[in-house]
Amino acid sequence: MASEVVDTVSDMNERLIVYVDGFNLYHGMHQRFQRRYLWLDLVALATALRPRSKLVAVRYFTASVLDDPPAQSRQDTYHNALRAAYPELLEIVMGRYTSKPFACRNCGATHTRYEEKETDVNIAVRLVADAAQDSADSFLIVSADSDVAPAVRLAQQIRPRAFITAAFPPSRASAQLRALMPASFTIGRDKLAQSQLPDPVIDNNGTEYRRPEKWQ
Repeated sequence: MASEVVDTVSDMNERLIVYVDGFNLYHGMHQRFQRRYLWLDLVALATALRPRSKLVAVRYFTASVLDDPPAQSRQDTYHNALRAAYPELLEIVMGRYTSKPFACRNCGATHTRYEEKETDVNIAVRLVADAAQDSADSFLIVSADSDVAPAVRLAQQIRPRAFITAAFPPSRASAQLRALMPASFTIGRDKLAQSQLPDPVIDNNGTEYRRPEKWQ
């Protein structure tokens, strides 16, 4: 599958909404590139992936880090930078993490396992609502989580002429989503490298948000 396929029928009259699965994207980028591209400009990425469409919204679905104050601080800085850069175009939709003990079958040691909750449901709800409300003509899902497949099917029924596709994060793919859509593709290194936030991002009050040192 070629990466970064762009639909040739798109034009600037086609309204686009992008849904970003933050958990899926973060882990795909981290697995492939470590922390190199985590200071990611989601609006710039959306524009790079669908340059001939009119971007009307980027919806970013994530959850606050648990039990790791330095990581939560980096995450908060990133979220604030995104809000400062795109106060109207970008929406951050928060889910939640849960923790539960996990016993290793081999050694018997108990560890804490963290699971992100609500992201796939939140994406599904917003996708179907946007389709029902005629909020866009084209919908791009940045995720390889097949749990959103039922919502894609319903949105396709509601808006048969809408163009719905998936951009798979690095090191991620979904045969189920690929089979549902007229086109899908993998986000490549070049698009990530070209879509980095400035450092610093400065909001309207003059507050600076700098790329975390650990992400350098």
